[in-house]
Order: sequence, then structure tokens, then C-alpha cells
Amino acid sequence: MNSLNVGIIGCGNISGIYLQNIPAYRGLTLRACADMRPEVAQAQASRHGVEALTVDELLARDDIDLVVNLTVPAAHFGVSLAALSAGKHVFSEKPLAVDFEQGRRLVDEAEARGLHLGCAPDTFLGAGGRLARKLVDDGAIGRILSGTAFLMSHGMEHWHPDPEFFFKPGGGPILDMAPYYLSTLVNLIGPVQRVVAMSSIGFPERVVTSDSPRKGQRIAVETPTHVMALLEFASGAQVTFCMSWDVWKHGHPAIEIYGSEGSLRVPDPNFFGGQVELTERGGDWRAVDSGEMPLGAPNWRSPNWAPEMPNKANYRALGLADLASAVLDGTPHRSSGRLGLHVLEVMHSILEGAATGQPKAITTTLERPAVLDDADAANLWKGLPQTASAA
Repeated sequence: MNSLNVGIIGCGNISGIYLQNIPAYRGLTLRACADMRPEVAQAQASRHGVEALTVDELLARDDIDLVVNLTVPAAHFGVSLAALSAGKHVFSEKPLAVDFEQGRRLVDEAEARGLHLGCAPDTFLGAGGRLARKLVDDGAIGRILSGTAFLMSHGMEHWHPDPEFFFKPGGGPILDMAPYYLSTLVNLIGPVQRVVAMSSIGFPERVVTSDSPRKGQRIAVETPTHVMALLEFASGAQVTFCMSWDVWKHGHPAIEIYGSEGSLRVPDPNFFGGQVELTERGGDWRAVDSGEMPLGAPNWRSPNWAPEMPNKANYRALGLADLASAVLDGTPHRSSGRLGLHVLEVMHSILEGAATGQPKAITTTLERPAVLDDADAANLWKGLPQTASAA
């Protein structure tokens, strides 16, 4: 076998970029998609030239080796467990599960069955994340002492067509956006060992303003939308961590890392490329661009940009190729279920610590993901016939 046959479950907003990118990776063959809404699955299947199936049909197919779980977070556990039980490898969108014990069960189930379980985000394997990792590993800023991580906006109701789940239990900026930041920090610094946190709900009600059938509807907010935490890593480094959907505008870089010899600014961890900025011992910031590195060139446009002007590096499905390489060639599995479980525990500990006012110790641990070097990254990506926007 030189390729894993892939079936997607969940054909919502995020599925377009996966369906677009999967054929561009070595080791992956896109076969089918499914959704609880048959018409949605059929629309994506027709657009991308694959078969539309029901969820049960897809899980029963002997020619599907890898299931990609793109359902809403509350369904992640059930769908992933069903796929593992059917003997399929699984790659899940973040979070691994809404509940930590459910996440642990998925990891245990995969390992008991000899299957690979992967979890988004895989963005830290893109060129920007790899460049930051190399600079850290090369000692460019010395020993990491501390840092900051900020994701702050005014929520999802302005762009997402059906944003209610973001503001209900299982949603919020921690479970939705923190995985990008935490995975990047673990890749650079190592595992987290303790958290202290506070949280609040700045706006008890949200109004959908996106151009969608739900426009004008009101959503009661039932989960914290502003969360601040202090993360203590096993290395001793301490990082100030803020995830908020209660902010109209700010000027904080996404991630800054402070070392004994200098400081590092890491690109937006929601994407795969960007510039890393570096300063040695208080000197001027110097930008190092990752655009010439494998999986770093802009290949995707944001919604209101012209098709001929891609402005982001969006290589989603890289984690699938990483998983496929681990299955087929025995290479390290980097965006793994173990990493996803550690991130899930950190997120739950932040939320629980904020609710109780007590520090929370982290019980899961792991090594930093293995380095993905440029040659191996280049080998994973075949490329698309032409640059396209996400469907």
C-alpha cells in the first residue's frame, strides 16, 4: 500500500479546504464524504469529484482507511470512536473531544487497536512553525524563560453562517481557538505542567450579523468568552495566555517568546506560513520570512480577495499526510492524539481553574513533537494543478 483512502465525515464550513488540499498530498487518496445532511454531502462530493455517502455507509466501506472527523465539537467523540471501532485510522478537527475523559478513551482505543489517531491543529508543521522551532532549537534566543499568547477578537457571529455552537458549552475561545496556540507553544517549549486562570462573559447575548439564514438571530452565551491564564511549563517557562471574543481591537502579537539571549515573535498559529521576528539582546527586530520554505508560500485567499491574489499559507490536511506517512513509512507521528489529549487537558484545566479559582496541575505529559525537516515537508506535498480558494 502506498496511499491511504480517505473519507470525510462532516461537510460544513471547514471541509472545503480539506477537500481541496487532500489530493495535493502524497500518501492520501480522497474517496468519499458524508454528512448528516445528505444534500450538503452531495454538494461537496459533486464539487470535488468524490462519492457522497451516509455516515454509516462510509464507516462500513472496506476501501476507506482513514476517516477525517470534521463534525461539530460535541460530535467529535462519537464519530471518532465509531471510526476507530470500524478499524479506521482517524484524524479529528480540534478539539479531540469536548470531555477530557472521552479524549483519553479515544487515545486508549486507538492504541489498543493498533490504529493511528491524529488531531488538529497541524499548523505548527507549516513553514512558519518549523522556522520558529529551528530558531529555538538552534539557541537563537537562549533558554526560554517566559512568553505571551493572545487571541482577541469580537467573536464569530460576524462571519460564520451558523455560529451558535461557539457560544455554548464545548465552545468558547478556549476550546475553539486555544488549540492552535497551545500546540504551537508545546512544539516550541514542551509540555505544560500547571495553570492558573480567570474568566468572564463580557456580552451575555450575541446577534448574528453574518450574511446567512440566521442573520439577526440572538444567541444566549453560556460559556466564558474572555479567559486569562498563566501557563507553567515543565521546563520552568511561564507564559501569559489570553483568549477572548470580547475585544474589538488590540495590538498584541499572536505569540512572543522571551529567552535568556533574545526574543521571538511567532506567526499566527492559525495558518502555516508567515514571518518570524527575532531580536538578540534588545537589538532591532529582524524579520525572517518562511515563504520560500516548503509549505510556506501563500496558496489561499481570504474571502474578499481576488482569486489571483492568495494572501495566506493554508495547507490544512498536512496532519493527514503526517499520519499517512507514519502508517505507511514508519515516520514520527507529530500531530498525534497524545498531543491533542495534552492540549485538551490544559484547556479543561484552564476553564476549571477559572471556575474554582484554584491552580490546576496537568497530569498528561509528552515529548515535544519530532522535527519535520524541510526535505520531508517538501516530500509530503505534491501540489495542486493551480492555486485555488477554499470552497
